[in-house]
Amino acid sequence: MAAATSVVVLDRGNNTTCTINLHGATVVSWRVNNQEQLFVSKQAIFDGKKPIRGGIPFVFPQFGPWTFGPQHGFARIVRWNLEKAPERLPSGDVEAIFSIMDSEFTRSMWNYPFRLTYRLILREKELHFNIGVYNPSKDLTFSFNLLLHTYFKVPDVRRCQITGLHGCTFIDKSRDGTVFQEGRDVVTISEWTDRLYQNTPQEHIITNVVSGRKMRIQKYNFPDTVVWNPWIEKAKEISDFGDDEFPNMVCVESGHVSSPVILLPGTAFEASQILQVM
Repeated sequence: MAAATSVVVLDRGNNTTCTINLHGATVVSWRVNNQEQLFVSKQAIFDGKKPIRGGIPFVFPQFGPWTFGPQHGFARIVRWNLEKAPERLPSGDVEAIFSIMDSEFTRSMWNYPFRLTYRLILREKELHFNIGVYNPSKDLTFSFNLLLHTYFKVPDVRRCQITGLHGCTFIDKSRDGTVFQEGRDVVTISEWTDRLYQNTPQEHIITNVVSGRKMRIQKYNFPDTVVWNPWIEKAKEISDFGDDEFPNMVCVESGHVSSPVILLPGTAFEASQILQVM
């Protein structure tokens, strides 16, 4: 594991905690009444260089392969600043704020000034994410993708159902990027799944997560939803993922990736997500 100084813990009491690794500002644990809600591979690498396999990696400024830098961008492999240490709010909830800005390293791939803030609030049965992207330039416009690559822990992915995707167009990366329309009321997973659903509603519910409960996802300014599970064959190709771990996770990812966000000089973009154990 990374050194303790690399980890920030939000503790609400009652065994409800959220742990963030400053490498990538990756949420690596979210416990509600001591029940872990997120999946992290037993083979995840915590070397401060590679992205962490599991939890909630932060994808920016690129989703997918990138000509100029690493897949899914650099935000998940740089060390973030703890801008505001965990603080208990009057409600009893706990808040912390993380940030990064452009550096020599980021400009070597993506030559723009920027600032990112990432505010997390741990509630009794919810985790809130508020993201701000700022363009401080006086004359440069930039475009970017943004996505929260959430790995949910599940007892058996074959028993999960995902709502809120019926009628949505999706790009199926497991079928050479063919475009389909989702005809099912609830989406289930029984094979390698890598789908980018477009113009999705603001809410999804995943059934049969930890202890048979439901997980509600609410999202704002995230028009896309990615659903991913590597299944048997793809799991074997991932070096930091166990061959037998695929039944115990599902990625349902809120993003702005099918079209980029275009940010004019001196402006900001905000997006948010709420995860709720039902």
